[in-house]
Amino acid sequence: MRLRSLTFRLAVLAGAFALATPASAAQCGGDFHAFIASFSREAQAAGISPNVISAALSGVQQDPAVLAFDRRQRGTFNKTFEQYVSTRVGAGRINTGRAMLQRHASLLSRIEQRFGVPPEIIVAIWGLETDFGKGDMGKLPVIRTLATMAHDCRRTELFQGELLAALKIVQRGDLALSDMIGAYAGEIGQTQFLPSSYIKYGVDFDGNGHVDLRHSVPDVLASTANLLHTNGFRNGADYHEGSANFDAMREWNRAVIYRKTIAYFADKLAGN
Repeated sequence: MRLRSLTFRLAVLAGAFALATPASAAQCGGDFHAFIASFSREAQAAGISPNVISAALSGVQQDPAVLAFDRRQRGTFNKTFEQYVSTRVGAGRINTGRAMLQRHASLLSRIEQRFGVPPEIIVAIWGLETDFGKGDMGKLPVIRTLATMAHDCRRTELFQGELLAALKIVQRGDLALSDMIGAYAGEIGQTQFLPSSYIKYGVDFDGNGHVDLRHSVPDVLASTANLLHTNGFRNGADYHEGSANFDAMREWNRAVIYRKTIAYFADKLAGN
C-alpha cells in the first residue's frame, strides 16, 4: 500500500456512500455469518441478483489483517511536503510519466476535450497511485475486505455502501468476481477507485460496454478525469494550493500534502 492516508480518502467520500447504502443497514458486530446473511437480504432488496450475492458472499470470511491495518491508520501524514514529495516524485517516475504523456497523447487529448482536465494532472495521479498501472494495485479480495470492514461497527454504514457498490460492479459485468482484487479499503484499479466512486464516476471510454478500471487505460484515465471534472475542476486554470482546482481535487484526496504532490508532479511532467 502506498503511503497515503486511508482516512482522508474515506472521509471525503462518506457523504456519497449514503446513496449506495442499503435502506436498512445490517446490524454490525456479533456473529459474522449472521451479519452476511442480513446484508445479503438487504442487497437483494436493493436489486442485486441472488446469483451474484451467492457467488460473492457464500463462504466469505473475515480478514483480521484488514482490521489491523485500519486501526494503524493515523489520519494524517507525518512527513513534511519536501520529505514526502522526495519519496514519490523522483527522476525515474518523472521520465516514465513524460513517456506516458507521449504514448497516450491522442487519448489524453480526447479526454481533455471532453472533461477539461489537463493530461499532466491525470498522468500525475496515475503515477502516484499505481506507478502508471505497473505497480501495486492491491492483492486483497475486495469482497472479503469490504465485508470485514462492514461488519466492524466503526464505519459499518459506509462500508456496507461500498460492499453493495462492489456487488453492483460485478452485476453490471464491469469486472469478474475473480478480478475484484484491491487494497486495504477495497480500492480497485490503476487509479484506486473505491467501489462507490467506480459506480459514480466510471466511464466506458474504450466503447466496449463495460467500465474496466483494472485493465483498460482509456477507462482508467477518462474516469479519473470525470471524477475531477464532476467536482469542479476547470481546464486552463491554476491547480496549485489556494486555487479552485486545488479544492476540486479534495474529492480525490483531502490531504493538502497529497494534492500538493499531484500539482508538483504535474508541473514536472509539463517541464516546469
